[in-house]
Amino acid sequence: MLHDLVDLGRYPIDRPDSSAYDRMIEDLQRELDQDGCAVLPGFAHQQGIDLLVQEAESVASKAHRSFNRTNAYFTKDDPRLDATHPIRRFYDRSNAFVSADNFAKTGPLRRIYEFEGFLPFVRTALNEPEDKFFRYDDPLADVIINVVEEGQGFPWHFDTNNYTVTLAIQNGEEGGAFEFAPNLRSADDENFATVASVLDGNLSQVRRLGLQPGDLQIFKGRYSLHRVAPVRGHRQRYVGIFSFVEVEGMCGGVERTRQLYGRVLPHHHEREGVRGDGLQD
Repeated sequence: MLHDLVDLGRYPIDRPDSSAYDRMIEDLQRELDQDGCAVLPGFAHQQGIDLLVQEAESVASKAHRSFNRTNAYFTKDDPRLDATHPIRRFYDRSNAFVSADNFAKTGPLRRIYEFEGFLPFVRTALNEPEDKFFRYDDPLADVIINVVEEGQGFPWHFDTNNYTVTLAIQNGEEGGAFEFAPNLRSADDENFATVASVLDGNLSQVRRLGLQPGDLQIFKGRYSLHRVAPVRGHRQRYVGIFSFVEVEGMCGGVERTRQLYGRVLPHHHEREGVRGDGLQD
């Protein structure tokens, strides 16, 4: 059970047959239907936050720190396109990720992800069928921690995986707000024109969230353009990331994995191209 980590009284993910569970799901589905994002404040209680911070600090030094330029799709440049096309717009990215193979099954982060009621809870909130909802089959990226240090953030991007569930563990002293443009593309329409508009600075469709430690966020990151504002101050920002997909066996693309984790495994080459749509990675 997760009593030492999660406020199960407020969020009864362990009691799917209860009326409280039904009310929780109704609230989440309403938020997700509206803009592809839902937040559960205080999902992890203070004791849980303390354990999560302890784990994050123990592995933070293992984060792959990368400083490069990337587009919103983590793909290579395509000189066949116009210079203003979103695929050809590259931005400085300075960030760090602790890969999934650093988290033990007995650790708090993986315990939450692999708790028997967690996947059904997320799937039900997203109103997805059982045959189209799976854990991310990526040995480096199913459960990770994003480490953000002074001056670092994350530029505009889309996620490879359909759904991302994040758990705020520790905030920086300032900055680090999460910004997103909901449902900017779909499975059959990249909507490059609107993406370009946001990249040009049109924030009329952008929403801003200031998540607090312990908050759980369910987000449809494959279709919503999003970014993290730079962090200021000496304290690092830690966010746990749990990933789910709609195609069994889907994992990160080779190029994206190399950028984010500094290495790829044979598994990534074997699963390259396993996708449920034809979108850019």
